Amino acid sequence: MNTLANTQGTTNAPVGTAVAVTANAVPVEHKQYLTFMLGGEMFSIGILCIREIIWYSNLTEVPMMPACVRGVINLRGAVVPVMDLSNRFGKPSTPVTKSSCIIIVEVGSPNEGERQSMGVVVDSVQAVLEIAANDIEPPPSFGAKIRSDFIEGIGKVAGKFVILLNVNNVLSMQEIGEMGQAAAAATDVAVAA
Repeated sequence: MNTLANTQGTTNAPVGTAVAVTANAVPVEHKQYLTFMLGGEMFSIGILCIREIIWYSNLTEVPMMPACVRGVINLRGAVVPVMDLSNRFGKPSTPVTKSSCIIIVEVGSPNEGERQSMGVVVDSVQAVLEIAANDIEPPPSFGAKIRSDFIEGIGKVAGKFVILLNVNNVLSMQEIGEMGQAAAAATDVAVAA
């Protein structure tokens, strides 16, 4: 990278003369993100927390769960909860189409050091993109259509913006558990009335 520098006393050039200097190139860190569509908008999740992607099928509904939890699936003998991201963002539930997928991700659990598998329903999976750290802006403090703590940043890719999700906040097991307790309490109140 060439830059211009003031050379006062460092070369034989007259004081105040601009001279081209070669700076040591600093490597730019790139991260990979899986992009997907949800309600006509493009979102992404860091590739390191993704275990696999499966077609949408055979969900078992669980009573008294928050509305954003569609149910559970049997993934090779393990029970994995599946969340409707659109509903979690306060929008109507995602309709199931032939391109609907479930992305299986690993998130931190309330028990420190443990990881929990969780599925998220998306309209369609797009591609894996490499985004340079300097092409990622911090989350906006206002104007976002989803909670700002759900956003890790905004990536700029080929002149377009991609919302990078903070998976640990979006899929917070503690917050979802609290939502489930609130749903159960509301059901108990409705039954008692």
